[in-house]
Amino acid sequence: MKLYHTMIRVKDLDESLAFYTGFLGLKEARRHAIGDEATLVFLTDESETYFIELTYNHDGRDYELGNQFGHLAVVVDDLAPVLEEIESQGWWFRQSRPEAPTKYLFVHDPDGYDIEILEVPKG
Repeated sequence: MKLYHTMIRVKDLDESLAFYTGFLGLKEARRHAIGDEATLVFLTDESETYFIELTYNHDGRDYELGNQFGHLAVVVDDLAPVLEEIESQGWWFRQSRPEAPTKYLFVHDPDGYDIEILEVPKG
């Protein structure tokens, strides 16, 4: 058994796609419409081994962010340019303490989900 994807419901598909593809650098792998009910968009990284499924329901329903979900995590070689982008966008973020052994930060996606970004230098 291996992990395949995580599904999250989004309120604004275009805004979420801009965040996940533009900021996080994921790419759209495929898209599936369920009639007029919903659109599913699967995003992945260059490994194409794991996917995030963005589910957009067309009926305009609202969602509450549940407390059972923790966060998604991605890794980068250098956190400094990521932090600059987050600050330039004016997004909420929380970063690791300077004395922490690992540099990381948390940023909210457009729907309020926590995204952890860890610095893992190459090598």
